[in-house]
Amino acid sequence: MVQKERPGRERFDIYRKVPKDLTQPTYTGAIISVCCCLFILFLFLSELTGFITTEIVNELYVDDPDKDSGGKIDVSLNISLPNLHCELVGLDIQDEMGRHEVGHIDNSMKIPLNNGVGCRFEGQFSINKVPGNFHVSTHSATAQPQNPDMTHIIHKLSFGDTLQVHNVHGAFNALGGADRLTSNPLASHDYILKIVPTVYEDKSGKQQFSYQYTVANKEYVAYSHTGRIIPAIWFRYDLSPITVKYTERRQPLYRFITTICAIIGGTFTVAGILDSCIFTASEAWKKIQLGKMH
Repeated sequence: MVQKERPGRERFDIYRKVPKDLTQPTYTGAIISVCCCLFILFLFLSELTGFITTEIVNELYVDDPDKDSGGKIDVSLNISLPNLHCELVGLDIQDEMGRHEVGHIDNSMKIPLNNGVGCRFEGQFSINKVPGNFHVSTHSATAQPQNPDMTHIIHKLSFGDTLQVHNVHGAFNALGGADRLTSNPLASHDYILKIVPTVYEDKSGKQQFSYQYTVANKEYVAYSHTGRIIPAIWFRYDLSPITVKYTERRQPLYRFITTICAIIGGTFTVAGILDSCIFTASEAWKKIQLGKMH
């Protein structure tokens, strides 16, 4: 008994005849397929690396980010004076709010150098968020030396939290490594600092507040009203109203999946077109050669 095909079935058959270039295996098709798989693998690994890697995005805005600090900025200073005794070294702090502190000693330490000839000063203190200065000098010493030698090396000067982030390259310790050992021993040094508030926010939303700064410096000889030379190392600072914010971000999963689908679909589409063109050209060439033979 012969079954008749229902009428109208062919009407809904989209692919009634598969093209010959899709069913006939060729060496060219095999090479294109292998190249496609390798290309897709390469793009997939590249996108996977980008998806896993954390991206650091920065932005600028006008604001005081650390409003819970009470209007204070923590400062960390580490400086060596190889030719000045520790009993002569002192830290003085002044600002436009009327603060004038001579010989600040809280959270500070003096380490003798060169058998007591020199001194290394390490201190942590806070400053107000207004223009001012802090300076290392002999002003707080009981007896002022005749020729104080203010040659120095600055190991560290930083403000706020220390950011342990490798992907952020900023001027958080711009004066670190500054060497003034060959300067005039009786000269004063002015470091003019422009402090820029900086916020770092990780993927969990936790924020760290630090400060970058730019620096300019000058060297000069200063005299007191009595005509004596009174050298000092001045750090004069002002705050920028611009805040820099670094935010950790990771590519969304939906974007990663969309990209992978686009890579796979696009690669196979282009490969299919290329293979079809090569197959068609090959078939046309064969027909031309057969026509010449006949």
